[in-house]
Formats: sequence, C-alpha cells, structure tokens
Amino acid sequence: MTHRRRGHGHRRAVAVFFAALLALLAAAPAHAADYRYWSFWQRGEGGTWAYATQGPSTARPDDGDVDGFRFAVSADAKTAKKPRGTADFATVCADTKAAAGKKRIAVVIDFGTAADAPDGRTPPKPRTACARIDEGGSSADALAAVAEPLRYDNNALLCAISDYPKSGCGEQVSGDKGDRSGRGAADEGDGGPSVGLVAGVAAVVVLGAAAVWQARRRRG
Repeated sequence: MTHRRRGHGHRRAVAVFFAALLALLAAAPAHAADYRYWSFWQRGEGGTWAYATQGPSTARPDDGDVDGFRFAVSADAKTAKKPRGTADFATVCADTKAAAGKKRIAVVIDFGTAADAPDGRTPPKPRTACARIDEGGSSADALAAVAEPLRYDNNALLCAISDYPKSGCGEQVSGDKGDRSGRGAADEGDGGPSVGLVAGVAAVVVLGAAAVWQARRRRG
C-alpha cells in the first residue's frame, strides 16, 4: 500500500510539472503588435541602410550623409521596411553646390506601398532631395528643408512627411491592442518568447525536477 501511494505521488508530481509547463508555453504571444509609422534610416558605407539609433531631431548628419524615411507597417526595427531605391549622395546632390557654413544631406523619402497606406489611400511616389542646412543642423532640419509640411505628435514622433498621411500617427493595426511598447523598438515585439516567459519556464523545470527527485527519493 505504501509503495502504491508513493508511486501515485510520483505520477502526480510529474503531472503537475508538465501542466505548469504547458500553461506557460501557451502564454507566449502569437504575434507581435504591428504599427503604421515613418521609420528613420541612415545609409552607411556600401549603400547599406541601417535603422537609426536616435530620432531625426537629435541625429546630426555630416556633409555627404544620406538620410532615409520609409512609411510602412511593421512591428519593430528588426522587421521594418527599408527605403527603396539605390540613389546615393553623389546622385541626389549632384546639382547642389557646397557653401561655407553649410552642409548637404541627401534625403530619400519612400511613402510606402498601397498595402501600407491607411484607409486604402494611394501613397505618393518615392522621391529624393538634397537639403543644404547649417553645419549644426539635425536630420529633422534636413527633412524640413525639402519635405514640408511635417507633422509630429506630443512625443516628437514623426507622423507625416509632405502631409502624408493627413491623419493618424503610429497607430496600431494588429496584435494585442493593450500593448503599444513594441513600436520602433529594436529589442521588443519580435514575436518570440519574452524574457519573463523564458524565466518562468526555467523555474518550472527546476521545481518540477525537484518534485520528481523528491518523489523518487521517497520511493527509495
């Protein structure tokens, strides 16, 4: 009778362990939230676009740099769509002469595709422009010099370039409506398990293993 009770306790501990593990795995997000917004890019050596690590109002490009802006739907920096086209500084600023106390920034503006447009609107065609601004000017200054009117929200998020889109600002279009933390973040919203979930699974594994060990120990 004692042996049967111990065997029952062992099976019970294993069942509890796997039930908790499955519950944690089921809590993993199925898909990260998607947002419709303007992303900001900087073109490096070799013509490769890199997602900007700071906003256009704080970025200080040098003479000869290329800034890019792309309107699209994405969850974060890892999935954001890059500006299209191969235009470089020499091409964009070929007809803009250098001037003392000024710097020239090539600006690439990609209004996105019809699939990314809000309410079925037709986006303008991508375009480029060469901005000549003061030496201490920001990427936002360069954009304003060639693509007004611009629209920002109260948090300095870029909402519209050349009045596109006319309304809305970084609105969520899919995913969990209660979580807006993933917009534009390079390390969040990638659809994978969260750090908390992984830690929780690890804790269950440890506790479950301890329960099984205790049950076997009692049997012995």
